[in-house]
Amino acid sequence: MTLQLATLPVDPPVVLAPMAGITNVAFRQLCREQGAGIYVCEMITTVALAVRNPKTDKMIEFGPDESPRSMQLYGVDPVITAKAVRRVVEENLADHIDLNFGCSVKKITSKGGGSAIPWKRNLFGAIIKAAVDTAAPAGIPVTIKMRKGIDDDHLTYLEAGKIAQDAGVAWVALHARTAAQRYSGEADWESIARLKQALDVPVLGNGDIWEADDALRMVRETGCDGVVVGRGCLGRPWLFADLAAAFAGRPERIMPNLGEVAQVMRRHAELLVQWWGAEREAVTDFRKHVAWYLKGFPVGPQLRQAMAMSSSLMELDDLLGKLEHDEPFPVANLGQPRGRTNSPAKVVLPYGWLDDRDSAAVPEDAEHDDSGG
Repeated sequence: MTLQLATLPVDPPVVLAPMAGITNVAFRQLCREQGAGIYVCEMITTVALAVRNPKTDKMIEFGPDESPRSMQLYGVDPVITAKAVRRVVEENLADHIDLNFGCSVKKITSKGGGSAIPWKRNLFGAIIKAAVDTAAPAGIPVTIKMRKGIDDDHLTYLEAGKIAQDAGVAWVALHARTAAQRYSGEADWESIARLKQALDVPVLGNGDIWEADDALRMVRETGCDGVVVGRGCLGRPWLFADLAAAFAGRPERIMPNLGEVAQVMRRHAELLVQWWGAEREAVTDFRKHVAWYLKGFPVGPQLRQAMAMSSSLMELDDLLGKLEHDEPFPVANLGQPRGRTNSPAKVVLPYGWLDDRDSAAVPEDAEHDDSGG
């Protein structure tokens, strides 16, 4: 199956979800070396892009051979959204724009942003239309990613999907959890199937794709046109090679031994150094990935801790050399959740947010400062 993003074929039909602090140039290149697909940069705030925040300008960098260049934007104001997209168009900053309506963290939803916005159907539609209309002359497709709704009593995904389709999006991606679920429990794949039946544009499914065969099962069970992979690839960039094989109908799956994982870790750190341009900052950035790479392997706590505190490539090389390189891949960990898991929580919303669904007013103090993504 081949997914189309306007004129761009996406084969295999796989998208790397934007993850804050993770999907920078280095991580995207590491994943792209494993298999094709769409690799989305970290979420960028529209106001930061519009005012040319230096930190943001670093975050929106793409590799010289990265194609298509995919950027995710987050915003609450249609006017600022249009201004940010206009900059993308005029300066040729990206080939694809994805809009975030799925973020469930307090600092976003408390301002009416992220997964809170679809409840305000007219504001939601206005933001999407502003992006689509501004990007259209340049032929830049706009897509959206959203959740099922605020909570089980305030579901929005079917109506929101139709609003987005009418506004001209190229596809709709659904993380099959509510904002209140955060990353807890199991994703409700049946909601992906319902959305697919309701829309004419492609629908992508997101949630609980830990292995390549989970992606095939999601497509089979929901009829979705493609998959979005987030936490499943943390510490496992080779998942994209498995996904390419799976969608091509090939049975092989990569299960690296610890020595091969060490090589990938070293490559990741090296790419971060190239991107950061400063070794200490790059290796410090790499620390968060150590536990994900080593998950399931019998590596002692002292070595794990030392690696998670390393600050130079030489130090990291020394520690990687102390690993038992012949240790086989921990197959017992296949299919296990990776990355953050948390408990359900009440979604923090602006005062009176649920009272009027038809208000298109931008929440007061909605746009965050221009500090980046």
